[in-house]
Amino acid sequence: MIDDILKDAGTRMKKSVDALEQELTRLRTGRAHPSLLDHVKVDYYGSETGLAQVANINTEDARTLTVTPWEQGMVKAVEKAIINSDLGLNPNTAGTVIRVPVPPMTEERRKDMVKVVRGEAEGAKVAVRNIRRDANSDLKMLEKEKEISKDELRKGEEEVQKRTDAAIADIDSVLEKKESELMEV
Repeated sequence: MIDDILKDAGTRMKKSVDALEQELTRLRTGRAHPSLLDHVKVDYYGSETGLAQVANINTEDARTLTVTPWEQGMVKAVEKAIINSDLGLNPNTAGTVIRVPVPPMTEERRKDMVKVVRGEAEGAKVAVRNIRRDANSDLKMLEKEKEISKDELRKGEEEVQKRTDAAIADIDSVLEKKESELMEV
């Protein structure tokens, strides 16, 4: 039973770290990266579809993405979706290839982005701490129902804390990596 609780807590903490990493890949660093357009949705014959589902996205150079729709008729829709996204990008169309220049970020914008990144990381830490609280309360419930002893409860809580510390260390390393990426000129 303790192992199930620990396994569940560990899995949920890992998902919190993974969700943070996924969220941070969407934040712009001034460098062109295909994942920058991951959350852009295109009107594909009446349904909202991810850009990667209707086009090929590549990095041409450090500051330019190229988007090549699978269908000729989708060029305008893809261009419109990129313009309407919250990324502030202005695509240039040349036939069937859409070039998306990624403008360099200003110092002020970089500092704002670092604040956003820190906020996201703090949210992930709160989620991990909530998972710790849930796991500890589950362990205490088992002890209250006399299914485990006080020693097993203490060992279980220590293991939950170890996993919490590891997850928070992972979040801190992800945060540090993203901050250095953002402040890089």
